[in-house]
Amino acid sequence: MGNVIASAVVSLDGFVADTEDNIGPLFDWYYNGPVEVYGSDPGRPFQVSPASAEYIESTWPKVRSCIIGRRLFDITNGWDGVPAVGEHVFVVTHEPPSDWPFPDAPFTFVNGIEEAVAQAKAYAGDADVTITGGNLTGQALAAGLVDEIAYSLVPALLGTGRRFFGDYVGPTVLLDNPRVVEGNRVTHLHYRVIR
Repeated sequence: MGNVIASAVVSLDGFVADTEDNIGPLFDWYYNGPVEVYGSDPGRPFQVSPASAEYIESTWPKVRSCIIGRRLFDITNGWDGVPAVGEHVFVVTHEPPSDWPFPDAPFTFVNGIEEAVAQAKAYAGDADVTITGGNLTGQALAAGLVDEIAYSLVPALLGTGRRFFGDYVGPTVLLDNPRVVEGNRVTHLHYRVIR
């Protein structure tokens, strides 16, 4: 069985976006290097540093399914029906869209984080599942569903916004020492949750 990984790009003060859902400088590192890498969409290249490319190439290919919230789905329009990473996206929502123009895309709409993790893990088999940072991450941590945390830390302070762990309320969670990869304008911190 693969791992469930809470993952996002985060400001130094812990935000994945500002209060208007703008990412500001958080994704600049995706376009500041000489190495071209891809997620699942061959039409969406990234240009990253060699260190970030090595990190991405050691993690993204292991992901088969992703879990996102309805907010991210709406902001990105579900990446026009092509998962950013992996083969299938599970969207946690109480109201699936009725007019999305990509009905045959590999997206499943699920009610609740526990059900989303169960379906995503079943789909992924021995591969990994990612949960995008925000309230879903906090909910998954509180439910004990997260195996690893992939925290790409950007040297910027947003001051306010949407937190990586949302409004996490739960038990203390301890992590192993991180794998640390220094990229250009990003530090990748990859932790294992101690059980």
